[in-house]
Amino acid sequence: MKKKQKPARKSRPAVKPKVQNERLKGWTEIASFLSQPVAVAQRWARSGMPVAREGRFMYASREELSRYLGREAGLDVPVHIATENMDLSADLKRALAHARAGKQDLKKKAKR
Repeated sequence: MKKKQKPARKSRPAVKPKVQNERLKGWTEIASFLSQPVAVAQRWARSGMPVAREGRFMYASREELSRYLGREAGLDVPVHIATENMDLSADLKRALAHARAGKQDLKKKAKR
């Protein structure tokens, strides 16, 4: 009695990493980028967050959203939205330097 041989497995093509598109389409993508629920993203849009309606979809630029969040946080630079693969040490250093500079400015004003 002959044993049946298993068919050789076909190799899968390499999975290409998704390229982050500059433009976000729809409330779900916008809210996901902000790490917020859709209702929060819609509320922020009503209060001035840069989004645009084209046809039946809302669109937003990742760069514009980062600048908007930076302004809302009181910074003069855009904020970076953290992702799983992102190294946040540079952002942390920049934020600490900004906080220290603000603290020193307050000390100078208090001396006057």
